[in-house]
Amino acid sequence: MATKAAPAPSTHPPALQTARAGLARWLEAERDQLPLWLPVMVGAGVATWFVLPSQTQWQAALLVGVAIALLALALGRGGRAGRALAIGAVAFTLGLALVWAKAERARAPVLQRPIVAQVAARVEQVDHLPARGLVRLRLTDLQWRDRAPAERPLRIRVNVAEKDLPSGLSPGARVSLRARLMPPPPPAVPGAYNFARVAWFEGIGATGRALGKVTILSGGSVGEPVRTRLARHIQSRVDGSGGGIAAALATGDTGGIGNEDQDAMRGSGLAHLLSVSGLHITAAVGITMLLATRLLALNMRLAVSGRVPLIAAACGAAAALGYTWLTGSEVPTVRSCVAALLVLVAMALGREALTLRLVATGALFVLLLWPETLAGPSFQLSFAAVTAIIALAEHPRVRGWFAPRDDGWARRVARGAASLLLTGLVVEVALMPIAVFHFHMAGIYGALANIFAIPLTTFVIMPLEAIALTLDAVQIGAPIWWIVGQMLDLLLWIAHVTARAPGATTALPVMPLAAFGLIVAGGLWMALWRTRLRRLGMIPMIIGAGWTVLTPAPDVLVTGDGRHVAVRLPDGRLALLRDRAGDYARTMLAEAAGAEELPVALSEQAEARCSRDLCRTSVRAGGREWRVLATKSNYLVPIGDMIAVCRASDIVISERRLPRGCTPRWLRLDRETLAQVGGAAITLASGDVRTVLDPGDAHPWIATAWQPAAVNQTRHLSSSQLSNTPDANNGRPRPNR
Repeated sequence: MATKAAPAPSTHPPALQTARAGLARWLEAERDQLPLWLPVMVGAGVATWFVLPSQTQWQAALLVGVAIALLALALGRGGRAGRALAIGAVAFTLGLALVWAKAERARAPVLQRPIVAQVAARVEQVDHLPARGLVRLRLTDLQWRDRAPAERPLRIRVNVAEKDLPSGLSPGARVSLRARLMPPPPPAVPGAYNFARVAWFEGIGATGRALGKVTILSGGSVGEPVRTRLARHIQSRVDGSGGGIAAALATGDTGGIGNEDQDAMRGSGLAHLLSVSGLHITAAVGITMLLATRLLALNMRLAVSGRVPLIAAACGAAAALGYTWLTGSEVPTVRSCVAALLVLVAMALGREALTLRLVATGALFVLLLWPETLAGPSFQLSFAAVTAIIALAEHPRVRGWFAPRDDGWARRVARGAASLLLTGLVVEVALMPIAVFHFHMAGIYGALANIFAIPLTTFVIMPLEAIALTLDAVQIGAPIWWIVGQMLDLLLWIAHVTARAPGATTALPVMPLAAFGLIVAGGLWMALWRTRLRRLGMIPMIIGAGWTVLTPAPDVLVTGDGRHVAVRLPDGRLALLRDRAGDYARTMLAEAAGAEELPVALSEQAEARCSRDLCRTSVRAGGREWRVLATKSNYLVPIGDMIAVCRASDIVISERRLPRGCTPRWLRLDRETLAQVGGAAITLASGDVRTVLDPGDAHPWIATAWQPAAVNQTRHLSSSQLSNTPDANNGRPRPNR
């Protein structure tokens, strides 16, 4: 009888064998969690494309991903570790390739310089902003009447004053208007909102404001879209910002909410209620299923057959699809609708509905169709909140705490309140890094405010609003609308009280990108694994949080056009070069600098010496005095005087081109330099100069917008623009993308 040969002894060192065995045991214990990392790796590929600046690096990353996949298959020998690594590498490569291909497909002409032009176009979208007295039009099929630019955008976005808008304007109409157009602006300073990137993926090649009235050439007689008519109807029933919130809950249109109330909602952590997402879809589906279940149960045959849940789920799916269509089918709403449909399918199949696999499926769906949304706060906030909630609910200890028990009503209410509070705290912790990264603001009372605001919105305001709209069909909805208005006033009161509470929000300077990446990686590690090794995720989270807290606020901020300069005062406030800067500029600079208060005028400070044309001030940092000089007007200063004052300054900033003889002791930021690097944030103690743009950045919204500038984009800053000083850590300004 033949005997089986004994396996050959392993030639690997014992330590390596032990490590491989330990890895295999760990992956076996975590095998149910491995699929959750598929969208994470796709997202990592997308994020890599946004972070790396050049096409060479994108190609190298693609090759590295393919090489790792092949190497894992070759060396893994069919093991779980090899398969997991190969699938992860393929997913990473897929994500990078998808977003790169999406950016190339979105390529369209972009306006290169501001112009005033007469255009005829077809209206693609109409957004009413009653709180600002504006209507925003998105126009396509453009015909340039009098002054056609060399680069003709295929789609533009124009703000029109309400008084200049003709009645009966609707999508599909062809209009004529005169407008001042400009290229989609990049961030004014490092960390500010990047509209140029958003506009690129939406195909918007220019943005601006209409000059005078808009004329309808054809179409426009069909009437307003259902969404617009519904929003107008709701705002006619409820006055003020309350009507704007009611319209936002029903249609997703936030244009009717006043700026002060929007700030209060953001400061209190309730701004998520204004964006139609998972909460609103869940409420709509839940209300529909509840009503459908009660009505269908009245039929004895259906009740006995057991088909009521299936039919109610179908009604809920129809409600989710209809609500998504009504609210404009924006990406966050579509994302929430897909998640709701997956939950309904799981319920119909008798499976557990809310799991991390459901979240992973929804995230993968969105990333495959809209990979560019990963870079925006909407995607990050939505999935971070849902992942945190479900990961908390799946934790065995938490399940034991809040499992149903045969207790009295008082204990059940207390347990429910504790569950809401704990969930709110976990969500606040999960969302805080994202809020700091994108909005430079962290709140500490949001969890408490949401305990009252979410049930008020979900179980009171939205059902009452649905009832009022139904009763309006027979003209008897006024009493219900009055109650809705009172409840919305209560919601705004909660927002304002929370936002005004001492220490409600803390302003922080721009978070370093690497610190944000560490926190996200650590958070995902903790949320997606189940064994004790998940606790290792605390290490990168702590490092990232410490890095963020220890990041110093910039001493000088300069916008990309050179018009606005903000200098940090000894008491932490900001002082602005221009006394008449608009509210947007003041708010944007304060947020980027992590300042709690709005900036004051630099000319009113004792350490500043300002005239109509120049302003010079001193900033104490790094153990020395730094002299900062900035121009205030377009009038030319005598060249001899300008050269002399430049040589006596460490930093010179100007919105116009400075003479070559203007050589400050350290840094010159004039029109020529700012055209290459965009806005800048300067930290004097370390000599760190972070800029918006890297002249070698190949991302299309940067390369397309800045190539025709008056300077060669790939040229390095000259020694006259950035010179050495023994008191600072110098070098070429470091880009911050």
